[in-house]
Amino acid sequence: MFIKKIGIDLGTNNVMVYVPKKGIVINEPGVVAVSKSDGKVLAVGLEAKDMMGRTPDSIIAEHPLKEGVIANYHTTEAMLRYFINKALGGVHLFRPEVMVAVPAGITSTEKRAVIDATIAAGARAAYIIKAPIVSAIGADIPIGAASGHMVIDIGAGTAEIAVISLGGIVSCGSVRIGGNKFDASITEYVRHKYNLAVGSHTAEEIKIKVGSAIFMSKPLTIDIKGQDLISGLPRILNVNSDDTTEALQHDLDLLLDAIKNVLHDTPPELSADVMDKGIILTGGSAMLRNLDELITQATGVPTYVADEPIFCAAKGTGIALENLDNYKRSILATR
Repeated sequence: MFIKKIGIDLGTNNVMVYVPKKGIVINEPGVVAVSKSDGKVLAVGLEAKDMMGRTPDSIIAEHPLKEGVIANYHTTEAMLRYFINKALGGVHLFRPEVMVAVPAGITSTEKRAVIDATIAAGARAAYIIKAPIVSAIGADIPIGAASGHMVIDIGAGTAEIAVISLGGIVSCGSVRIGGNKFDASITEYVRHKYNLAVGSHTAEEIKIKVGSAIFMSKPLTIDIKGQDLISGLPRILNVNSDDTTEALQHDLDLLLDAIKNVLHDTPPELSADVMDKGIILTGGSAMLRNLDELITQATGVPTYVADEPIFCAAKGTGIALENLDNYKRSILATR
């Protein structure tokens, strides 16, 4: 079976590759380890992630994408090449068609950079499609219909909010809030309130195991290990859901403001559609407990989390690739 089409969800933290009829074949960290002396790429993905924070001075492990934007062209190209080759496996006679999901607020220079990097990485044709649109496709929303659908795609670096109708984005907004910002806010909160220094991995664990967007009647608790800022010695601390709700208050307020602004900019006819159908949440950070409920309370619009929200964008790229003609209107640029 020759693979001729590949969909890629280029996330800030993770890169997912979707192959039609096979599903998601790769889900790895978007990290590249580079040698400082000659800029040579030493490792990509999981292998590079394991090096993060443990590298000697001669090696840097970095995310080529920062907040959904290409921060380093050279390493992005190397990363795309690695993932495309890995998805194709071994010997490949055909150069594949590749579709890449990119942030909605991408500039034309950045679009060009993604296309050039994809072609340079070995693609025969490169298509670019906006993340909120592919997330909507992956969440089974009929985006081509003449009615409004609101999607909020919350990843690691950014949250993108879009109202989609007739295959295009009618109003959209983006705010640099996502999983990474949540982790940083939890780290900061634990440091200030409990005088305990914890790493980003621990903060992420707190968020996943007990994190909640609203105060819970029965808070969940977790024991974490960190370094006491006063004595400098290791200490175990019990943290509960209420701590995370307080820690994330500011971030979530900014997210709600952005959502309200997009609703405000939406034409009345489409607003009525959104009110009927509700808001759909996609992306990994959509899995934060009670986030849907918080948005419902703040906006008055029923909000739902898509099935497997973390895979929506990758699935959407694959579906769009298989039905290029149906999604012509939604594709930004091709080459």
